[in-house]
Amino acid sequence: MRRVLTAVALIAVFTTAACGGGSGDSGNEAPAGGGASGSAGSGATGELVVLAAASLTESFDRIKQDFQAQNPNLQVTMAYGGSSGLAQQITSGAPADVFAAASPATMKTVVDAGDANGEPVVFVRNQLVIATAKGNPEGIRTLSDLTKPDLKVALCAEQVPCGSTATKAFAAAGVRVTPVTLETDVKSALSKVKLGEVDAALVYRTDAKAASADVDGVEFPESAGAINDYPIVTLKDAPNPAAAAAFVAFVRSEPELKVLTDAGFQKP
Repeated sequence: MRRVLTAVALIAVFTTAACGGGSGDSGNEAPAGGGASGSAGSGATGELVVLAAASLTESFDRIKQDFQAQNPNLQVTMAYGGSSGLAQQITSGAPADVFAAASPATMKTVVDAGDANGEPVVFVRNQLVIATAKGNPEGIRTLSDLTKPDLKVALCAEQVPCGSTATKAFAAAGVRVTPVTLETDVKSALSKVKLGEVDAALVYRTDAKAASADVDGVEFPESAGAINDYPIVTLKDAPNPAAAAAFVAFVRSEPELKVLTDAGFQKP
């Protein structure tokens, strides 16, 4: 239990703000000890700490339930946040077992620090939409609509994957948007829309879908050229390497891939 408490304490100390974007190369092989052929009911025991990008929250909460149901003697702790904040915790020695990031560029910082166990594998992809208040009262249809001077827009900070991806989309559309706020992760940007503090935000399709009772997700064509890959890896100093490998295999299994695609993620 001390290990889980230590990991959570570190998460509280480190900022979750920056989560480097970009679409750097990522291996497609299974991470060492965590291939897709692992047994779902692995009989894993002990404690498992998973650090995951904020946009994975709803899906990984469901996957955690499924995994624990098949491994009842295992305690799983999920910690969500901005990917680079989580990466900073890992490279600073936080005792975690698995890392799932929202961009290969962020994952690369962990790999370059020697903290990954083998090559990360991309398990899903995600795409941006424009989140608006329910019913889209401002009639937002395109990225160009976000340039209206009376419109309040929230974006992720550019070092966050949803922010760097938004920058690519704006460049493709040839528009410049001036946000009223730059947020530390996609959930924070979405919350500004849900609370009525802004008229729109660029968020992932999965986040808009999860909040569909409160927001609408407006698709736009430029997002197709700025899709984020999500890599996952077991960590080199994982205190529970067997459970870590089993969890990565479980995430990549067909039933759990369906959980992810049902949430709006795309297959790699």
